[in-house]
Amino acid sequence: MRGEHVQLDGRRRTKRRPAAMPRAKRTLAAIAAGAIALSVWTSHPSQGAAVPALDTIRVGIFLNTSKYSLSTAAATFGSAGALAVGVRTPSDIVPLFQTGAGESVRITLDDYKPLLLETTDFMKALNVMKRLKALGASGFMTAAAGSGGKLYRILEGSYATAALAGAAGDKWMKDGTIAGYAGTSKKAGLTGPLHLDTGAKYASQSEAAAAAQKLNDAGVDAYAALKQTGTAAGFYTVLVGAAADQTALAAVKALAQQAGGGGTLSPTDAKSSYFLIRDDYTTADSASKPAVPLIAVPATGAKLWLDSASAGGIKLTERYNRSYRGSFEVSGQSGKLAVINELPFEQYIYSVVGGEMPASWPAEALKAQAIAARTYALYQGFGFQIAHVVDTTLSQAYGGIGAEKPTTIAAVDATQGEVATYEGNVINTVFSSSAGGFTADAQEIWGSSVDYLKSVESPDASSEKGLYKWYRVVLPNSLVGYIREDLLEDTGQESAGGQAVLRVKTDGTKVRPIPLVQDNVAVVDTVNRGTLVVQLEKVTQSNEMSWVRGTYSAAELLKLTQGKLSKPISGPIRTLEIGKEGPSGRPTEILANGQAVSVKTPDAFRSAFGSLPSTLFTIDETARMTIAGAGGATRERPADSGALYTVGADGQTQELKAANFFILNGDGTVRAATKDPSFRFVGSGNGHGVGLSQYGARGLAELGYDYKYIMQYYYKDSKIVKE
Repeated sequence: MRGEHVQLDGRRRTKRRPAAMPRAKRTLAAIAAGAIALSVWTSHPSQGAAVPALDTIRVGIFLNTSKYSLSTAAATFGSAGALAVGVRTPSDIVPLFQTGAGESVRITLDDYKPLLLETTDFMKALNVMKRLKALGASGFMTAAAGSGGKLYRILEGSYATAALAGAAGDKWMKDGTIAGYAGTSKKAGLTGPLHLDTGAKYASQSEAAAAAQKLNDAGVDAYAALKQTGTAAGFYTVLVGAAADQTALAAVKALAQQAGGGGTLSPTDAKSSYFLIRDDYTTADSASKPAVPLIAVPATGAKLWLDSASAGGIKLTERYNRSYRGSFEVSGQSGKLAVINELPFEQYIYSVVGGEMPASWPAEALKAQAIAARTYALYQGFGFQIAHVVDTTLSQAYGGIGAEKPTTIAAVDATQGEVATYEGNVINTVFSSSAGGFTADAQEIWGSSVDYLKSVESPDASSEKGLYKWYRVVLPNSLVGYIREDLLEDTGQESAGGQAVLRVKTDGTKVRPIPLVQDNVAVVDTVNRGTLVVQLEKVTQSNEMSWVRGTYSAAELLKLTQGKLSKPISGPIRTLEIGKEGPSGRPTEILANGQAVSVKTPDAFRSAFGSLPSTLFTIDETARMTIAGAGGATRERPADSGALYTVGADGQTQELKAANFFILNGDGTVRAATKDPSFRFVGSGNGHGVGLSQYGARGLAELGYDYKYIMQYYYKDSKIVKE
């Protein structure tokens, strides 16, 4: 059906919602020691313009840049097979060592860490570790054999300076105990990245560890380490000290010289890479468990490289225990540990398609998603300094091997190398979960017009299939909320205003603020079997197509906006209305108390008002009404905040004092109103709504359209070409 015109139902939806986004990539010739290879650009014969090709992509799993920050104090890697660990240089990977099959290795920065505890009591150390973890700290339990037995050390976190580490130590040490754990006292001090090189060479870690042990027995702080210089193969050595300042380093040097086992004890060479190795018991629950090597990576320069031949890939514990194809590069970046997954580009798309779209959806929708994801990644380039993309929806959802499914792999393979272009150039194929019936024009979301990102009607309603209906009802105490349809029955009666009267079927029925079960949100009320309620409206359970948020009081809404606007709203919010709309009906201007709400771009309205699913919404101002008076005069509330009166059938006048009341409009509908200003957002779609709608792609595929048509429908005048 490619090339045919698609006609939808022709109705303009007034509410719906959008969701996720895509991102970028490029090819690597050689990446190492801060040098990143340029992308390879080829010319497509049918286009005559440069179309980028990417063989390998770098995905930031943990990264600290101006655009993105996700940190971990340590990264734990494992594999069903052996892990090969090396140093990445500008020209090659220099091997260091290989683990046994199934063994793990932990990596942290060689930086500053508070030393909270030293003890020979494993259980005491373990209990402090558990306490730190419960409080959200990143603790380490390392161990070294000494003359008095194995000495366990509790370190915490990862800090760029001694001052920061010292402040962290003070934070966890209060009232004479560590993290509130009775029976512990602080071991004053810090560990740091200052070491002395003994100049020794050893053939194995065990030999280096034995040499370090002799120094430890003499009271000298010493560690086995790996040293690598230039392109030469790495070897094991012994480092003395892990000091936070030169004074502490001089003290440990004097002690080592007095002990007579320190060798030359020269400062570590800036031209070499040193990787200090500790025995790590952080994840052990028993002193009898084998230690895991904890490798400290220099904060600048050196890059560790991990690879595995195992079909199951490499598991990264700190990222939800996910397993990944390809290899890992671990280094310091802006004072934090940087963990980069580098893998073949098409294999990255396997996971993105599986993470962004259900594998059970039609094959043509999955193929469209594959092209959108591939193109988006290409378009971004090196968007994150040392990585093309990150693994969240700030780029594209990337969950490693676990996100892959046979159908998503097939969709990627079927479209291998295909990308979307406009006028010969790769385009920014942004996408979202659901456009809510109409995609957004880029102008009404980000303030800039893009020729191929225009508003089109989108068949997104499949997200509503099989969902419950919910009734918005009035309770006997005049409270308003939602009850699911299976908990109500029709009495056949009507209210005085002509609305259906429903009966509650079960005891303990919860009346919810929106048509969705949310266990972490307070309910409006709880009612029992037999309670009669009046129906205001019937809606579908909140989903990617349609949703409700609120009701928010004026004070609650003002609090939601705090810190999210370039100019705060002055005073309480009495009115909130849409001032201008874009082509799809999304607001490009919202007025609070008659003044424009100051956001950088219209898409920021979502975060400004409490993480709304999309910007395709209307605002229900529950206190807003026009009141007709004598002689045809009218007045507006809440601009006029005077008292309200009603005239009954008996001609008697009564002041309205209740918080909630109900208005019968001229068309016969009943509207729930409030005395004081409050606000509901009733909307459609999930996400920004620009470009491809994932539910819309599903809808078009179910109508029989192929993936090329779907792409060209959502990206106006685009072409699908091979890289």
